[in-house]
Amino acid sequence: MDIVERRRCFRGTQLVIRHAAARVGCTMHVAVFLPPQAETSACPVLYWLSGLTCTEQNFITKAGAQRYAAEHGVILVAPDTSPRGADVADAEGYDIGLGAGFYVNATEAPWAAHYQMAAYVERELPAFIDANFRTTGRQSILGHSMGGHGALTIALRNPRAYASVSAFSPIVAPTQVPWGRKVFAAYLGPDESTWQAYDACALVANAEAHVPMRIDQGTADEFLHTQLRPELLQAACQRVGYPLDLRMQEGYDHSYYFIASFIGEHIAFHAEALRL
Repeated sequence: MDIVERRRCFRGTQLVIRHAAARVGCTMHVAVFLPPQAETSACPVLYWLSGLTCTEQNFITKAGAQRYAAEHGVILVAPDTSPRGADVADAEGYDIGLGAGFYVNATEAPWAAHYQMAAYVERELPAFIDANFRTTGRQSILGHSMGGHGALTIALRNPRAYASVSAFSPIVAPTQVPWGRKVFAAYLGPDESTWQAYDACALVANAEAHVPMRIDQGTADEFLHTQLRPELLQAACQRVGYPLDLRMQEGYDHSYYFIASFIGEHIAFHAEALRL
């Protein structure tokens, strides 16, 4: 573990760590905020997954989340959104390749060599955090846009591993919208049945356990009707009786201004679940 950044923040410590990640076959950067409570006791962990084009820096510099993590005694962990490096595959466009890992395990060349972000977030990253910091063993997950898709699908595939899940402006049905269909065809291949493991709407239909779930979606989001489609997840949840707290926030867009406005409520939501 190589600490590349350390800053005092709300009586806690904001770190950026570089470590060798076996599942993605490269060095990954991860932001870790340690609340002041971490100096004397073990703390639960809240994982944040960012959206397209982001790195670990966007969340820690724009969301204002450290204030609330310090209040509730929660460790915040925010990994990069994709593998990086000279030998990592890339492509034209912001919505595929570097910065667009989509939190799947790619099966198609050239992506399969490094784009194993689902396995990294689900298994390797928690093991790394638990091995290097004092944690209680309890964890929750949230994210934004592509990262909201990642948070929802990871929690739904592993319902007993997460105390709660939430998202801002998530891509809830990637198999049905342009962003998801483009990337899934490239990363996972033409057999659309393999895509279902990374679609929140499909996963809800077969959920073996319920994870407390909250979604905030801005009504002025430019991607609302073309890429995000929260009504599809709402309908899927209603069909099987899966509890969903979907909050449509009037006038908010897709930006970090939106995230910063409600991140305190999301952290409080997770902190309550993590205490149970």
